[in-house]
Amino acid sequence: MIWYVAFGSAVGGATRYWLAAYIQRTSGATFPLGTLVINITGSFVLGLLLRFALDTPAFSPALRLALTTGFCGGYTTFSTFSVETVTLIEEGDWRRAALYVGVSVLVSLFGAFAGVALARELVALRNPVSSA
Repeated sequence: MIWYVAFGSAVGGATRYWLAAYIQRTSGATFPLGTLVINITGSFVLGLLLRFALDTPAFSPALRLALTTGFCGGYTTFSTFSVETVTLIEEGDWRRAALYVGVSVLVSLFGAFAGVALARELVALRNPVSSA
């Protein structure tokens, strides 16, 4: 099964790279429009595939894994976050859904800021500026 995931991930990642760059280049936007489109379409595709695959016998377990965990996971992990949030809402668990969204966004932003700050410090350690 790992090879189905690996293949799907490779195709999803390559698709994300190409499509996001194409959208960004052709739109000329300064806003990260390519990434936004990837996140929205990835969420849509995962929701569609997962629900259809679970409710019908149309997909074998291997194909479902290749398309959902593989392709959609390589395309965007935001899709998994979105579907998990929808699942919590469908189960009537609005409080946990809101907590999940809030914590995911805020802590992920904090993590990104912390990672950028650490990278800056590491670069500064590698390239000390002379005080001459």
